[in-house]
Amino acid sequence: MIIPELPSYLTSLGGAQYKGLIIALFTLTAGLSRPFSGKLADLLGRKPVMIFGFLVCIVCSLLYPILTTVSGFLLLRLIHGFSTGFSPTAIVAYVADIVPIHRRGEAMGIIGVSINVGSSLSPPFGSLLTNHISLTAMFVGSSFLAFISLLLLVRLNETLAHSHRFHPRQLKLKKTEIIHYRAILPAFVCGLSYFGYGAILTVAPDQSEYLGMTNKGLFFTSYTLFTVLSRVVAGQISDRYGRLPVMRIAIVLLAISYIYFSYSDTPFHLIMASGMVGFSIGIVIPSVFAWTADRSEDDNRGKSFATMYIGLEFAIGTGAILSAWIYQSNPVNFQATFLTMAVISLLAMFFIREGKRPASQPG
Repeated sequence: MIIPELPSYLTSLGGAQYKGLIIALFTLTAGLSRPFSGKLADLLGRKPVMIFGFLVCIVCSLLYPILTTVSGFLLLRLIHGFSTGFSPTAIVAYVADIVPIHRRGEAMGIIGVSINVGSSLSPPFGSLLTNHISLTAMFVGSSFLAFISLLLLVRLNETLAHSHRFHPRQLKLKKTEIIHYRAILPAFVCGLSYFGYGAILTVAPDQSEYLGMTNKGLFFTSYTLFTVLSRVVAGQISDRYGRLPVMRIAIVLLAISYIYFSYSDTPFHLIMASGMVGFSIGIVIPSVFAWTADRSEDDNRGKSFATMYIGLEFAIGTGAILSAWIYQSNPVNFQATFLTMAVISLLAMFFIREGKRPASQPG
């Protein structure tokens, strides 16, 4: 909801040169918090971890209009990352807990659709609030939506069979608790697939403005709507034909989509290119999520998804920084930025292989 307006907001605060940090700082904290969220989800339960993430989102959204310096804004982005670092890890583990193995891909597609429906509606609504009311109204609206999420969570039953009470010593991580080795391959595939998304979040708002799009949220809407279309069936296809073949096809489509993005010179082409990227991501990610669950033990599921998300966040943050460095706030560099993303996405092909997995789980 707030992402399309953040680059302009940071510029108004005098921090135009820090645009690459808008996403990078957020994903840095999210990535650093993943090992903690994964461990706590496997110890305390899925619900407490989700609740903490929602509370961070509620509070941070309300603080944006108050911390109106560049340093305050960047600090807030750093703290805000905890919301993404905790909630999604527990949410995906919760979903994996309650569905049968043979429908796991379908279930991951459904949870992805629910996220993308919100994502498709939120960016243009955020821009609408900003254009017709104020930035403050947009931030308050974001906080209110997070509060509704918290209320919906209250009635869910905990799925972790044996949960523990929180103790500060649980925040101390052993080396074996930072990364779960069974999730390393999915983490690389997920990260490289999402690397270009950091460029979309950082550069595409400027590209849409350069091409004359008054509502910068529209290309996000295109991205998420096409993601929804593909995720509706992608998970079921991976259940039927296997995770690996589906991911390989999706990666090729993703690279082609970024090439189209790099040559977009009208709002229509930009919207269609964004849709193609979303369609490709919508195919590969449910398969990666299901692949991660397939390869993990039940009592390490939170840690496995945390590892996968570490790869995702590291890639998005690095993609944001690299794209900002290539872009240099110069429209001439739009093409080079997204051609680079196309090449990087293809690197995921080297990590789509069997590897090790529990004997009781499908590959």
